[in-house]
Amino acid sequence: MSKPTPNQPTTQIGSTHSDTDTLTIRGLDTLSGIVGEKTFTETFFFIVTGTMPTPGQTTCFDACLNILMDHGLTPSALVARLTEDSVPEDMQVAISAGLLLVANRHVGTMSGAGHLLADGIAVDGDPERWAADIVTDYRAQKKRIPGFGHPHYFPEDPRAARLFEIAEEAGCGGQYMALMKLLEQEIERAMGRRLVLNVTGAMAAVLSEIGFPVEGMRGVAVVGRAAGLVAHIVEEKNTGLARHLIKYADQTVDTSPAKDM
Repeated sequence: MSKPTPNQPTTQIGSTHSDTDTLTIRGLDTLSGIVGEKTFTETFFFIVTGTMPTPGQTTCFDACLNILMDHGLTPSALVARLTEDSVPEDMQVAISAGLLLVANRHVGTMSGAGHLLADGIAVDGDPERWAADIVTDYRAQKKRIPGFGHPHYFPEDPRAARLFEIAEEAGCGGQYMALMKLLEQEIERAMGRRLVLNVTGAMAAVLSEIGFPVEGMRGVAVVGRAAGLVAHIVEEKNTGLARHLIKYADQTVDTSPAKDM
């Protein structure tokens, strides 16, 4: 096997599949050092960051993987179920369809919140001034601040509170969580009303505390939600809920002529 040239990009993720004498993840033997030795949570963190997590980091990362696994008949679950009804032979199609909705409106907003926190930590100055400037800027642009607001949870998102509690107990609380709380306070001061710190905002802070890269944060939501979608798809095979949803949709169709015709 030829070696890469000095300027050629390389990967350190795993060994090549053509080398049957070697099977590694980040240089660690997969069969003797990973399988049967490390949990999925530990290995996921390791393969992304290149560092095996501490017990505290593992606890926090595991909580982040679990917290968004399911939230009932969400848009992603509905799409997965409807896709399963049409493509029952290939589960991966329904899972993929549902995961396409892990985006800026639902589930995936921790990426935006993570970037916001990274910028806040990098600022050389008064963090309160930074928080005030962020709120002013987003309000002027009439944009939602990622990680804040929820249509149902008020005055607190219990999922966000639980993640912060777990992180503190695991010894992982720090400047990112403090900055997120500061931003929450500034939003309330500027708007004159409370805007809930939601679970994705809390995830961004906790993942930042344990050193998980912002670029991979949405992937945590994707992996966790994928497990939940498997459950919805398996249940769909047994209950046929999608057929009832389609029947309900038929009942909402208005076939009368438009009034301006």
